[in-house]
Amino acid sequence: MSRRFALLSVTALGLLAGCAQKPRTVAAVAPPVIMVPVPAPVMPKGASPTIVIPVALADGTYPTPNRNLTTAAKVWHLRAALNVAALACRGPQEVVIVAGYNALLSAQKPVLAKAEATYASEYKSGGGDWQDRYDDSMTRLYNFFSQSPARDDFCAAAQTVLAQSTGLTAEALPAFAAQNLPVLERPFTDFYRAVDAWRGRTVRPVQP
Repeated sequence: MSRRFALLSVTALGLLAGCAQKPRTVAAVAPPVIMVPVPAPVMPKGASPTIVIPVALADGTYPTPNRNLTTAAKVWHLRAALNVAALACRGPQEVVIVAGYNALLSAQKPVLAKAEATYASEYKSGGGDWQDRYDDSMTRLYNFFSQSPARDDFCAAAQTVLAQSTGLTAEALPAFAAQNLPVLERPFTDFYRAVDAWRGRTVRPVQP
């Protein structure tokens, strides 16, 4: 009896020892992801939740009427932008902008007339109802530069560009237009970019 009990005890101890050698696997529980509200960027001046802006291109830029232009088109688009500024900009800079624009028209009249004729001929060479296409493109161009949300920055840019145009030679105008048309366009594309940033995520996961 004692021998049998001893054998059972040894066997039980062996089983217990075998069990003790196998560590228990405990599943690791990841901490919960906490959604922390992040304040949205401040709505850009002049924007609204339903405002429609162009969709950014793959390179991060925005489609505008000022892309892929010929030399003559750049000159004429510059004149159009400054024309809008002379008509739309108000406040202390109004007198300066109007005077600068009129001075540019007077000093560069032959170059501007040639640019307009060349630009129109580019549309005419496409055949068909070229005049309607040309007029439509001019309407889109004026509407682009007339967007009120970016007007303050646009007017400031126009004032700077007009100041720099003083004393400009006819030969230098095409290069001047190519350099400064993006300056006049930037307030609008900056506004688009600000709207896209404002529409970005307002809630993101944060580890505790």
